[in-house]
Amino acid sequence: MSTPVLELRGVHTHIGAYHILHGVDFTVPQGEVTMLLGRNGAGKTTTLRTVMGLWQATQGHITFDGQPIGGEGRRLATPEIAQKGIAYVPESMGIFSDLSVKENLLLAARGARTADDLDTQRLEWIFGLFPALKKFWLYPAGKLSGGQKQMLSVARAIVEPRRLLLIDEPSKGLAPAIIQNLISALRELKTTQTTILLVEQNFAMARALGDSVAVMDDGRVVHRGRMDELAADEDLQQRLLGLSLAAHQ
Repeated sequence: MSTPVLELRGVHTHIGAYHILHGVDFTVPQGEVTMLLGRNGAGKTTTLRTVMGLWQATQGHITFDGQPIGGEGRRLATPEIAQKGIAYVPESMGIFSDLSVKENLLLAARGARTADDLDTQRLEWIFGLFPALKKFWLYPAGKLSGGQKQMLSVARAIVEPRRLLLIDEPSKGLAPAIIQNLISALRELKTTQTTILLVEQNFAMARALGDSVAVMDDGRVVHRGRMDELAADEDLQQRLLGLSLAAHQ
């Protein structure tokens, strides 16, 4: 297994009076897609938000490239975490509806003040992944379809090179053809040595993309392993997730 880019050890998160994460432990290997699976309410989104510093870990340790970024000892603010090379694509997509596609990407590119400052080669690569973004370059983002908004959300996260992407349920509500496009784009992204931690309820997508997997239940990680091994074991799927991947072809 590759060297971990991200490691969570004994991570607890409280939100107000609620204790959401109860000692989360897992690693995200470099250059791989790690799937974070589990039933609704298991703590997957809270885990991503805790890594990103949007919610603070009250116990435990979060390290990125071997350096502490959250938990006991050192708690970085979200902008500091982002500057280290971590990008977050929330389930809500986080785009600015009143701004154009171009303006959304420009805001996400920290080193660019105008579109002329954007990395032309990287922008053309993004257009290759998501051709609709080139077509609707000057359109308000709020007028895009659901699938196009999701493409824009991912494109914002990768408009500059990132070491790690945290992506929360990108296929939710999308048509099958758009999901296939998204799978192809994320596979292409993986070839650039970008590491991905992906929360997903579409299990066909999880099997198509995942290298390693962590399964959560009630704020804890209850299984860690290789995605292909979980995909081949229907009894384990039923026990951990309450369903079979074979039902999600």
